[in-house]
Amino acid sequence: MPVLFSKNIEEIEESLGYVFSNKRLLLDAITHRSYFHENPGEGFTYNERLEFLGDAVLGLAISHILFVDYAELTEASMSKIKSYLVNKSVLFEIASRLSLGNYIRLGKGEELTGGRSKKSVISDAMEALIGAVFLDSNYETVKILINQLYFHKLADVIFQREGYDFKSELQEKVQRIYGVLPDYRIVKQEGEEHRKIFTVEVYINTDIYGTAKGKSKKEAQMLAAKKALEKL
Repeated sequence: MPVLFSKNIEEIEESLGYVFSNKRLLLDAITHRSYFHENPGEGFTYNERLEFLGDAVLGLAISHILFVDYAELTEASMSKIKSYLVNKSVLFEIASRLSLGNYIRLGKGEELTGGRSKKSVISDAMEALIGAVFLDSNYETVKILINQLYFHKLADVIFQREGYDFKSELQEKVQRIYGVLPDYRIVKQEGEEHRKIFTVEVYINTDIYGTAKGKSKKEAQMLAAKKALEKL
């Protein structure tokens, strides 16, 4: 194995907090399809099958952690939280903390088009890495690893409700209680065209239930919905 790859493997293992028994699994996990097709004689494969497995393992582990460690959560809450935690944006965030993009093996074309910083490429490699750890060890080991990787993100989502869809929850509650839909109104736009701040009010019937500012209409509406839920 080339010295450079050996060094990369050691750095990934140190960052991940897991040492592979089968180094080939790790190399497969960080090998993009483009690299494989440009270097067919190396004897390794690319990471799409491991990505498929890692996606399933991650979903199971997150579900297991939510079920065991957060008994106060309802099925609906667990479903929403899990869906958020396994999406590409969060996977990209986790992978970026590991600097995973620096180690992915890419073909020349993919490298030239910025593949090393593409959210899809990096998040897919993160799932493949999880699949590789599972195959190299067992479910309990990979679940502990996922818990460590997601520890702070889990706390942010559950206790600070990061990424939570307050608008959907408000709509469900308002329809159930009042039989109407929340009415969001943009009451002010401030700032330069590319740096606007929007102020939104949300009404239920004729009463204001929340007012909030945001860098986009969507952000302001979401924050206003959160305030309306607190008032409800």
